[in-house]
Amino acid sequence: MNAMLETPELPAVFDGVKLAAVAAVLYVIVRCLNLKSPTAPPDLYFQDSGLSRFLLKSCPLLTKEYIPPLIWGKSGHIQTALYGKMGRVRSPHPYGHRKFITMSDGATSTFDLFEPLAEHCVGDDITMVICPGIANHSEKQYIRTFVDYAQKNGYRCAVLNHLGALPNIELTSPRMFTYGCTWEFGAMVNYIKKTYPLTQLVVVGFSLGGNIVCKYLGETQANQEKVLCCVSVCQGYSALRAQETFMQWDQCRRFYNFLMADNMKKIILSHRQALFGDHVKKPQSLEDTDLSRLYTATSLMQIDDNVMRKFHGYNSLKEYYEEESCMRYLHRIYVPLMLVNAADDPLVHESLLTIPKSLSEKRENVMFVLPLHGGHLGFFEGSVLFPEPLTWMDKLVVEYANAICQWERNKSQCSDTEQVEADLE
Repeated sequence: MNAMLETPELPAVFDGVKLAAVAAVLYVIVRCLNLKSPTAPPDLYFQDSGLSRFLLKSCPLLTKEYIPPLIWGKSGHIQTALYGKMGRVRSPHPYGHRKFITMSDGATSTFDLFEPLAEHCVGDDITMVICPGIANHSEKQYIRTFVDYAQKNGYRCAVLNHLGALPNIELTSPRMFTYGCTWEFGAMVNYIKKTYPLTQLVVVGFSLGGNIVCKYLGETQANQEKVLCCVSVCQGYSALRAQETFMQWDQCRRFYNFLMADNMKKIILSHRQALFGDHVKKPQSLEDTDLSRLYTATSLMQIDDNVMRKFHGYNSLKEYYEEESCMRYLHRIYVPLMLVNAADDPLVHESLLTIPKSLSEKRENVMFVLPLHGGHLGFFEGSVLFPEPLTWMDKLVVEYANAICQWERNKSQCSDTEQVEADLE
Protein backbone atom coordinates (compact mmCIF):
# COMPACT_ATOMS: atom_id res chain seq x y z
CA MET A 1 0.00 0.00 0.00
CA ASN A 2 2.82 2.40 0.90
CA ALA A 3 4.68 1.53 -2.33
CA MET A 4 1.56 2.29 -4.36
CA LEU A 5 1.26 5.68 -2.68
CA GLU A 6 4.94 6.58 -3.32
CA THR A 7 5.14 5.72 -7.04
CA PRO A 8 3.24 8.77 -8.32
CA GLU A 9 5.95 11.02 -6.75
CA LEU A 10 8.79 9.58 -8.88
CA PRO A 11 7.93 11.41 -12.12
CA ALA A 12 7.79 14.67 -10.20
CA VAL A 13 11.26 13.97 -8.79
CA PHE A 14 12.64 13.16 -12.23
CA ASP A 15 11.03 16.31 -13.67
CA GLY A 16 12.71 18.32 -10.95
CA VAL A 17 16.12 16.83 -11.81
CA LYS A 18 15.59 17.56 -15.51
CA LEU A 19 14.53 21.09 -14.74
CA ALA A 20 17.59 21.62 -12.57
CA ALA A 21 19.83 20.22 -15.32
CA VAL A 22 18.26 22.48 -17.94
CA ALA A 23 18.64 25.46 -15.61
CA ALA A 24 22.29 24.61 -15.01
CA VAL A 25 22.97 24.32 -18.75
CA LEU A 26 21.20 27.61 -19.44
CA TYR A 27 23.20 29.28 -16.67
CA VAL A 28 26.48 28.04 -18.17
CA ILE A 29 25.41 29.18 -21.64
CA VAL A 30 24.43 32.63 -20.40
CA ARG A 31 27.73 32.98 -18.52
CA CYS A 32 29.92 31.64 -21.34
CA LEU A 33 28.18 33.66 -24.04
CA ASN A 34 28.04 36.70 -21.76
CA LEU A 35 24.42 37.21 -22.78
CA LYS A 36 23.64 39.51 -19.86
CA SER A 37 26.30 42.00 -20.91
CA PRO A 38 24.78 45.23 -22.22
CA THR A 39 25.49 46.86 -25.55
CA ALA A 40 26.82 50.40 -25.38
CA PRO A 41 28.85 52.95 -27.32
CA PRO A 42 32.61 52.48 -26.93
CA ASP A 43 34.38 54.19 -24.05
CA LEU A 44 36.38 57.11 -25.40
CA TYR A 45 39.51 58.61 -23.86
CA PHE A 46 40.74 61.91 -25.31
CA GLN A 47 41.48 65.53 -24.55
CA ASP A 48 38.98 68.18 -25.50
CA SER A 49 40.28 69.90 -28.62
CA GLY A 50 39.13 71.09 -32.01
CA LEU A 51 40.23 67.80 -33.53
CA SER A 52 38.43 65.61 -30.99
CA ARG A 53 35.21 67.62 -31.33
CA PHE A 54 35.40 67.31 -35.10
CA LEU A 55 35.95 63.54 -34.86
CA LEU A 56 32.97 63.07 -32.56
CA LYS A 57 30.83 64.97 -35.05
CA SER A 58 32.22 63.26 -38.15
CA CYS A 59 32.51 59.66 -36.88
CA PRO A 60 29.07 58.37 -35.82
CA LEU A 61 30.53 54.96 -34.89
CA LEU A 62 32.41 56.57 -32.00
CA THR A 63 29.16 57.54 -30.29
CA LYS A 64 26.77 54.82 -31.47
CA GLU A 65 26.27 51.43 -29.83
CA TYR A 66 28.38 48.62 -31.21
CA ILE A 67 25.88 45.76 -31.47
CA PRO A 68 27.50 42.32 -31.99
CA PRO A 69 25.51 39.23 -33.08
CA LEU A 70 22.97 38.49 -30.35
CA ILE A 71 23.70 34.80 -29.66
CA TRP A 72 27.50 34.72 -29.52
CA GLY A 73 28.83 38.21 -30.27
CA LYS A 74 29.25 39.23 -26.62
CA SER A 75 31.79 36.47 -26.05
CA GLY A 76 35.32 37.70 -26.66
CA HIS A 77 36.49 34.10 -27.00
CA ILE A 78 34.02 33.27 -29.79
CA GLN A 79 34.75 36.54 -31.59
CA THR A 80 38.47 35.76 -31.37
CA ALA A 81 38.01 32.11 -32.41
CA LEU A 82 35.93 33.05 -35.45
CA TYR A 83 38.52 35.63 -36.52
CA GLY A 84 41.31 33.09 -36.03
CA LYS A 85 39.55 30.22 -37.78
CA MET A 86 37.73 31.84 -40.71
CA GLY A 87 38.80 35.48 -40.65
CA ARG A 88 35.66 36.89 -42.22
CA VAL A 89 32.51 35.60 -43.95
CA ARG A 90 32.01 35.91 -47.70
CA SER A 91 35.37 37.64 -48.00
CA PRO A 92 36.01 39.41 -51.34
CA HIS A 93 39.09 38.88 -53.50
CA PRO A 94 40.60 42.27 -54.32
CA TYR A 95 43.02 42.32 -57.23
CA GLY A 96 46.51 43.61 -56.53
CA HIS A 97 50.11 43.51 -57.71
CA ARG A 98 52.89 41.94 -55.65
CA LYS A 99 56.03 44.01 -55.23
CA PHE A 100 59.46 42.72 -54.22
CA ILE A 101 62.14 44.72 -52.40
CA THR A 102 65.65 43.45 -51.70
CA MET A 103 66.78 44.55 -48.26
CA SER A 104 70.36 45.48 -47.38
CA ASP A 105 70.97 42.13 -45.66
CA GLY A 106 69.74 40.15 -48.68
CA ALA A 107 66.21 39.53 -47.35
CA THR A 108 63.40 39.76 -49.89
CA SER A 109 60.49 41.82 -48.60
CA THR A 110 57.14 41.69 -50.38
CA PHE A 111 53.96 43.72 -50.26
CA ASP A 112 50.77 43.80 -52.31
CA LEU A 113 49.50 46.99 -53.94
CA PHE A 114 45.80 47.62 -54.58
CA GLU A 115 44.58 50.63 -56.56
CA PRO A 116 41.45 52.59 -55.49
CA LEU A 117 38.11 51.63 -57.02
CA ALA A 118 36.42 55.02 -56.53
CA GLU A 119 37.30 58.66 -56.03
CA HIS A 120 38.16 59.63 -52.47
CA CYS A 121 35.63 61.79 -50.59
CA VAL A 122 38.03 64.77 -50.58
CA GLY A 123 39.32 64.09 -54.09
CA ASP A 124 42.95 63.61 -53.00
CA ASP A 125 45.41 60.77 -53.61
CA ILE A 126 45.48 58.84 -50.34
CA THR A 127 47.32 55.56 -49.70
CA MET A 128 46.70 53.28 -46.75
CA VAL A 129 49.90 51.51 -45.70
CA ILE A 130 48.78 48.43 -43.78
CA CYS A 131 50.69 46.11 -41.45
CA PRO A 132 48.83 42.85 -40.60
CA GLY A 133 48.92 40.83 -37.38
CA ILE A 134 51.42 38.18 -36.33
CA ALA A 135 52.46 35.87 -39.19
CA ASN A 136 49.75 37.39 -41.42
CA HIS A 137 49.81 38.74 -44.96
CA SER A 138 47.64 40.24 -47.70
CA GLU A 139 45.91 36.95 -48.46
CA LYS A 140 44.26 36.68 -45.03
CA GLN A 141 40.50 37.09 -45.18
CA TYR A 142 40.25 39.92 -42.67
CA ILE A 143 42.86 41.86 -44.65
CA ARG A 144 41.08 41.17 -47.96
CA THR A 145 37.78 42.38 -46.51
CA PHE A 146 39.31 45.58 -45.16
CA VAL A 147 41.26 46.31 -48.35
CA ASP A 148 38.18 45.85 -50.55
CA TYR A 149 36.19 48.26 -48.37
CA ALA A 150 39.02 50.82 -48.34
CA GLN A 151 39.41 50.59 -52.13
CA LYS A 152 35.70 51.28 -52.58
CA ASN A 153 36.15 54.38 -50.43
CA GLY A 154 38.88 55.73 -52.69
CA TYR A 155 42.03 54.52 -50.96
CA ARG A 156 45.05 52.92 -52.56
CA CYS A 157 46.21 50.13 -50.25
CA ALA A 158 49.69 48.73 -49.71
CA VAL A 159 49.75 45.62 -47.50
CA LEU A 160 52.98 44.28 -46.03
CA ASN A 161 53.53 40.53 -46.15
CA HIS A 162 55.50 39.68 -43.02
CA LEU A 163 58.89 38.20 -43.80
CA GLY A 164 58.44 34.42 -43.85
CA ALA A 165 54.64 34.49 -43.55
CA LEU A 166 53.77 33.71 -47.18
CA PRO A 167 54.18 29.95 -47.74
CA ASN A 168 55.18 30.36 -51.41
CA ILE A 169 57.90 32.98 -50.84
CA GLU A 170 61.27 31.59 -49.75
CA LEU A 171 63.50 33.43 -47.30
CA THR A 172 66.65 34.77 -48.94
CA SER A 173 68.47 35.58 -45.68
CA PRO A 174 68.61 33.92 -42.24
CA ARG A 175 65.99 36.26 -40.80
CA MET A 176 62.20 36.49 -40.56
CA PHE A 177 59.74 38.98 -39.12
CA THR A 178 59.97 39.85 -35.43
CA TYR A 179 57.73 41.58 -32.92
CA GLY A 180 58.96 45.11 -33.63
CA CYS A 181 61.30 45.14 -36.63
CA THR A 182 60.23 48.04 -38.86
CA TRP A 183 62.67 47.51 -41.73
CA GLU A 184 60.26 45.91 -44.18
CA PHE A 185 57.40 48.26 -43.34
CA GLY A 186 59.73 51.24 -43.76
CA ALA A 187 60.89 49.93 -47.14
CA MET A 188 57.27 49.63 -48.29
CA VAL A 189 56.45 53.17 -47.15
CA ASN A 190 59.53 54.58 -48.90
CA TYR A 191 58.52 52.78 -52.11
CA ILE A 192 55.05 54.35 -51.94
CA LYS A 193 56.45 57.84 -51.28
CA LYS A 194 58.86 57.54 -54.19
CA THR A 195 56.39 55.99 -56.65
CA TYR A 196 53.49 58.30 -55.75
CA PRO A 197 55.12 61.62 -54.77
CA LEU A 198 51.76 63.41 -54.43
CA THR A 199 50.09 60.81 -52.23
CA GLN A 200 49.39 61.21 -48.54
CA LEU A 201 49.49 58.29 -46.13
CA VAL A 202 47.11 56.72 -43.65
CA VAL A 203 49.01 54.21 -41.50
CA VAL A 204 47.07 51.15 -40.24
CA GLY A 205 48.27 48.29 -38.05
CA PHE A 206 46.43 45.25 -36.74
CA SER A 207 47.56 43.47 -33.54
CA LEU A 208 51.35 42.95 -33.86
CA GLY A 209 51.17 45.24 -36.89
CA GLY A 210 49.89 47.99 -34.60
CA ASN A 211 53.07 47.73 -32.57
CA ILE A 212 55.21 47.90 -35.70
CA VAL A 213 53.51 50.96 -37.24
CA CYS A 214 53.54 52.93 -33.98
CA LYS A 215 57.19 52.08 -33.38
CA TYR A 216 58.02 53.05 -36.99
CA LEU A 217 56.36 56.46 -36.69
CA GLY A 218 58.03 57.18 -33.36
CA GLU A 219 61.53 56.13 -34.41
CA THR A 220 62.20 59.36 -36.29
CA GLN A 221 60.28 62.49 -37.15
CA ALA A 222 61.04 61.93 -40.85
CA ASN A 223 58.87 58.78 -40.80
CA GLN A 224 55.82 60.97 -40.12
CA GLU A 225 56.25 63.08 -43.26
CA LYS A 226 53.21 62.87 -45.55
CA VAL A 227 51.36 60.86 -42.86
CA LEU A 228 47.83 62.12 -42.20
CA CYS A 229 47.05 59.78 -39.29
CA CYS A 230 47.66 56.37 -37.77
CA VAL A 231 45.24 53.69 -36.55
CA SER A 232 46.29 50.77 -34.33
CA VAL A 233 43.82 47.96 -33.60
CA CYS A 234 44.15 45.33 -30.84
CA GLN A 235 47.84 45.68 -30.03
CA GLY A 236 49.30 45.07 -26.57
CA TYR A 237 51.76 48.03 -26.42
CA SER A 238 54.40 46.36 -24.23
CA ALA A 239 55.70 42.85 -24.85
CA LEU A 240 57.65 42.98 -21.59
CA ARG A 241 54.50 43.56 -19.55
CA ALA A 242 52.41 41.23 -21.71
CA GLN A 243 54.71 38.21 -21.28
CA GLU A 244 53.67 37.76 -17.65
CA THR A 245 49.96 37.82 -18.50
CA PHE A 246 50.46 35.35 -21.37
CA MET A 247 51.56 32.69 -18.89
CA GLN A 248 48.35 33.02 -16.86
CA TRP A 249 45.29 30.80 -17.34
CA ASP A 250 42.98 33.74 -16.76
CA GLN A 251 40.76 34.14 -19.86
CA CYS A 252 42.52 31.01 -21.26
CA ARG A 253 45.47 33.23 -22.16
CA ARG A 254 47.98 30.43 -21.62
CA PHE A 255 46.04 28.26 -24.09
CA TYR A 256 46.07 31.03 -26.72
CA ASN A 257 49.79 31.40 -26.09
CA PHE A 258 50.29 27.70 -26.83
CA LEU A 259 48.26 27.89 -30.06
CA MET A 260 50.17 30.92 -31.36
CA ALA A 261 53.48 29.32 -30.41
CA ASP A 262 52.54 26.18 -32.29
CA ASN A 263 51.73 28.24 -35.39
CA MET A 264 55.03 30.14 -35.11
CA LYS A 265 56.94 26.87 -34.82
CA LYS A 266 55.37 25.61 -38.04
CA ILE A 267 56.33 28.79 -39.89
CA ILE A 268 59.91 28.78 -38.59
CA LEU A 269 60.37 25.08 -39.33
CA SER A 270 59.02 25.56 -42.86
CA HIS A 271 62.07 27.81 -43.39
CA ARG A 272 64.54 25.65 -41.45
CA GLN A 273 66.98 25.40 -44.37
CA ALA A 274 67.13 29.16 -44.86
CA LEU A 275 67.44 29.79 -41.11
CA PHE A 276 69.44 26.83 -39.80
CA GLY A 277 71.04 25.17 -42.86
CA ASP A 278 74.75 24.38 -42.90
CA HIS A 279 75.36 26.80 -45.78
CA VAL A 280 73.69 29.67 -43.94
CA LYS A 281 75.68 32.46 -42.31
CA LYS A 282 73.67 32.56 -39.11
CA PRO A 283 73.85 35.24 -36.39
CA GLN A 284 76.67 34.37 -34.00
CA SER A 285 74.29 33.85 -31.10
CA LEU A 286 72.05 31.44 -33.06
CA GLU A 287 73.20 27.86 -32.51
CA ASP A 288 72.07 24.45 -33.71
CA THR A 289 70.85 23.62 -30.22
CA ASP A 290 68.29 26.42 -30.58
CA LEU A 291 66.54 24.33 -33.23
CA SER A 292 66.10 21.44 -30.79
CA ARG A 293 64.75 23.86 -28.17
CA LEU A 294 62.31 25.16 -30.75
CA TYR A 295 60.73 21.71 -31.14
CA THR A 296 59.90 21.57 -27.43
CA ALA A 297 58.76 25.19 -27.04
CA THR A 298 55.20 25.63 -25.76
CA SER A 299 55.05 29.43 -25.51
CA LEU A 300 55.88 32.46 -27.63
CA MET A 301 58.33 33.58 -24.95
CA GLN A 302 60.40 30.39 -25.36
CA ILE A 303 60.47 30.85 -29.13
CA ASP A 304 61.41 34.53 -28.80
CA ASP A 305 64.19 33.72 -26.34
CA ASN A 306 65.69 30.82 -28.29
CA VAL A 307 65.27 32.11 -31.84
CA MET A 308 63.58 35.42 -32.59
CA ARG A 309 65.68 37.79 -30.46
CA LYS A 310 68.86 36.35 -31.96
CA PHE A 311 67.96 37.49 -35.48
CA HIS A 312 68.81 41.04 -34.32
CA GLY A 313 71.50 40.21 -31.76
CA TYR A 314 69.66 41.02 -28.54
CA ASN A 315 71.45 39.71 -25.46
CA SER A 316 68.34 38.82 -23.49
CA LEU A 317 64.59 38.42 -23.83
CA LYS A 318 64.07 41.46 -21.61
CA GLU A 319 66.22 43.62 -23.88
CA TYR A 320 64.42 42.26 -26.96
CA TYR A 321 60.96 43.05 -25.59
CA GLU A 322 61.97 46.50 -24.33
CA GLU A 323 63.55 47.55 -27.61
CA GLU A 324 60.93 46.04 -29.90
CA SER A 325 57.85 47.41 -28.10
CA CYS A 326 56.23 50.64 -29.27
CA MET A 327 55.48 51.87 -25.74
CA ARG A 328 58.65 53.94 -25.56
CA TYR A 329 57.93 55.52 -28.97
CA LEU A 330 54.26 56.46 -28.62
CA HIS A 331 54.94 59.89 -27.11
CA ARG A 332 56.99 60.80 -30.19
CA ILE A 333 54.02 60.45 -32.57
CA TYR A 334 52.58 63.84 -33.47
CA VAL A 335 50.08 62.95 -36.19
CA PRO A 336 46.47 62.08 -35.19
CA LEU A 337 46.54 58.62 -33.61
CA MET A 338 43.57 56.36 -32.87
CA LEU A 339 44.21 53.34 -30.64
CA VAL A 340 41.46 50.69 -30.60
CA ASN A 341 41.11 47.73 -28.22
CA ALA A 342 38.20 45.58 -27.06
CA ALA A 343 37.53 45.25 -23.33
CA ASP A 344 36.87 41.51 -23.78
CA ASP A 345 39.99 40.78 -25.85
CA PRO A 346 41.32 37.54 -24.28
CA LEU A 347 44.85 38.20 -25.58
CA VAL A 348 45.34 41.72 -24.23
CA HIS A 349 45.17 41.89 -20.44
CA GLU A 350 43.28 44.84 -18.99
CA SER A 351 46.45 46.05 -17.21
CA LEU A 352 48.00 46.81 -20.62
CA LEU A 353 45.16 49.20 -21.45
CA THR A 354 46.49 51.69 -18.91
CA ILE A 355 49.15 52.55 -21.52
CA PRO A 356 46.78 54.03 -24.17
CA LYS A 357 44.55 55.53 -21.47
CA SER A 358 47.50 57.38 -19.94
CA LEU A 359 48.75 58.51 -23.35
CA SER A 360 45.35 59.89 -24.36
CA GLU A 361 45.27 61.97 -21.16
CA LYS A 362 48.56 63.66 -22.10
CA ARG A 363 48.39 64.06 -25.88
CA GLU A 364 45.77 66.00 -27.86
CA ASN A 365 46.46 63.98 -31.00
CA VAL A 366 45.54 60.65 -29.36
CA MET A 367 42.11 59.06 -29.02
CA PHE A 368 41.68 55.70 -27.31
CA VAL A 369 38.55 53.74 -28.29
CA LEU A 370 37.44 50.85 -26.06
CA PRO A 371 34.22 48.99 -26.96
CA LEU A 372 32.86 46.40 -24.53
CA HIS A 373 32.91 43.61 -27.09
CA GLY A 374 34.84 42.53 -30.17
CA GLY A 375 37.45 40.07 -28.93
CA HIS A 376 40.78 40.07 -30.73
CA LEU A 377 40.28 41.46 -34.26
CA GLY A 378 36.71 40.15 -34.32
CA PHE A 379 34.26 43.07 -34.04
CA PHE A 380 31.64 41.14 -36.00
CA GLU A 381 28.23 42.69 -36.52
CA GLY A 382 24.93 40.93 -37.20
CA SER A 383 21.39 40.55 -35.95
CA VAL A 384 21.10 37.16 -34.23
CA LEU A 385 23.37 34.35 -35.41
CA PHE A 386 25.10 35.04 -38.72
CA PRO A 387 27.69 37.84 -38.95
CA GLU A 388 27.87 40.45 -41.69
CA PRO A 389 30.85 40.36 -44.10
CA LEU A 390 31.93 43.85 -43.02
CA THR A 391 32.88 44.40 -39.39
CA TRP A 392 32.59 47.37 -37.04
CA MET A 393 36.39 47.60 -37.10
CA ASP A 394 36.53 47.92 -40.91
CA LYS A 395 33.95 50.69 -40.88
CA LEU A 396 35.53 52.58 -37.98
CA VAL A 397 39.04 52.70 -39.48
CA VAL A 398 37.77 54.02 -42.83
CA GLU A 399 35.36 56.45 -41.15
CA TYR A 400 38.17 57.84 -38.98
CA ALA A 401 40.52 58.14 -41.97
CA ASN A 402 37.83 59.97 -43.95
CA ALA A 403 37.28 62.39 -41.07
CA ILE A 404 41.01 63.13 -40.75
CA CYS A 405 41.26 63.74 -44.51
CA GLN A 406 38.36 66.19 -44.26
CA TRP A 407 39.94 67.84 -41.21
CA GLU A 408 43.19 68.39 -43.09
CA ARG A 409 41.28 69.69 -46.13
CA ASN A 410 39.40 72.19 -43.94
CA LYS A 411 42.63 73.37 -42.33
CA SER A 412 44.19 73.85 -45.77
CA GLN A 413 41.21 75.84 -47.01
CA CYS A 414 41.26 78.04 -43.89
CA SER A 415 44.98 78.69 -44.39
CA ASP A 416 44.39 79.62 -48.03
CA THR A 417 41.57 82.01 -47.04
CA GLU A 418 43.72 83.67 -44.39
CA GLN A 419 46.54 84.07 -46.89
CA VAL A 420 44.22 85.73 -49.45
CA GLU A 421 42.89 88.11 -46.79
CA ALA A 422 46.44 88.97 -45.75
CA ASP A 423 47.40 89.68 -49.37
CA LEU A 424 44.37 91.96 -49.80
CA GLU A 425 45.31 93.96 -46.74
